Amino acid sequence: MSLEQIRALQPEVIQWRRYLHQHPELSFQEKETARFVHEQLTSFGNLEVFRPTSTSVVARLKGGRPGPVLAMRADMDALPIQEENRFEFVSKNPGVMHACGHDGHTSMLLAVAKLFSRVKEEIPGEIRFIFQHAEEQPPGGAAQLVEAGVMDGVDRVIGTHLWSPLETGKAGVVYGPAMAGINNFHITVRGRGGHAAMPQQTVDSIAVGAQVVSNLQHIVARNTDPLASAVLSVTKFIGGNTHNVIPGTVEIEGTIRTLDVRVREEVFRRMEQVVKGITEAHGAAYDFRFQEGYLPVINSETVTRVVEETAKEMLGNDAVVRLEPTMGSEDFSAYQQKAPGTFFFIGAGNEEKESTYPHHHPRFTIDEDALENGIKILAFSALRLLKEPAFRSAPA
Repeated sequence: MSLEQIRALQPEVIQWRRYLHQHPELSFQEKETARFVHEQLTSFGNLEVFRPTSTSVVARLKGGRPGPVLAMRADMDALPIQEENRFEFVSKNPGVMHACGHDGHTSMLLAVAKLFSRVKEEIPGEIRFIFQHAEEQPPGGAAQLVEAGVMDGVDRVIGTHLWSPLETGKAGVVYGPAMAGINNFHITVRGRGGHAAMPQQTVDSIAVGAQVVSNLQHIVARNTDPLASAVLSVTKFIGGNTHNVIPGTVEIEGTIRTLDVRVREEVFRRMEQVVKGITEAHGAAYDFRFQEGYLPVINSETVTRVVEETAKEMLGNDAVVRLEPTMGSEDFSAYQQKAPGTFFFIGAGNEEKESTYPHHHPRFTIDEDALENGIKILAFSALRLLKEPAFRSAPA
């Protein structure tokens, strides 16, 4: 495998990416995307291609001699956003767009699979190319694929994210905690409705709910260690239908993000105390539910070092930066429960190409020059992880 071969593949990679961008599908609905990916993988040859679920694809490449098992993952789902870009390959599906770069992730991993399929007999061990559904929607596709056995016997796992805040030509790595775990919550405050002119006859769910929201903010500000990252955001508050009726119930929803599972558990405990105390003090009742989300992404030191060193060889020492953790979340963490791995970032921001919009923005896009950088780092990191005997049994 050579850099020239990677470069020669770029027109096809861009074609794949633009096709996928035009045909986005939401989480758990990626049937046509999975069909397209399956079709491409099958055409490469030397791969065992199968469908763990109706909206995901996995390809196995078994090398010509014994070695470790490496998993490589790309996500394929899009977001419920109406695209506002003006280029010729905008989304053809109203209200759905690739606003996070998953079209690029899928295209890069297809390219890596094609490259390795050409040199199958030279590869030690096995590579599993995981094309995952539903990264954007908890409980997520990664957990389903792990349950289906795609990580059984895997020694190491790597994944990447195109990153518009990082300039094209650069790459970013994070050692240790890299992305936050996420859990969503739903609170129902149950009061007693009545006429707005006679509040003394009611238990005002809006007034009680407002106090709940206000006091939840104290949990991160006053109940968690300032050095332990945590975010608690209330993002939905629904109550009432008209100006002269105090409603009987209020619905409150939001998200909790932490880099440490222990901090998450403490936040849960304090939230329950706050909601219970405020509602009881005002004669109201409550329901409190959590939705299981994703665990934090915790990067392996040894695997991260391999990716960092490879990225420096590919892009230059000054082009590789050590990033701070982000409170965004990723279900890549599900794979890391089965094998040590790392999740790194490929710079895709370019002001001249208008690719600096934030992720999940209706104008989001990537600088397609970033695709080649991602493919190089993925492919050559994989080679190092497969050929280094120490990684077959070394600790994370």
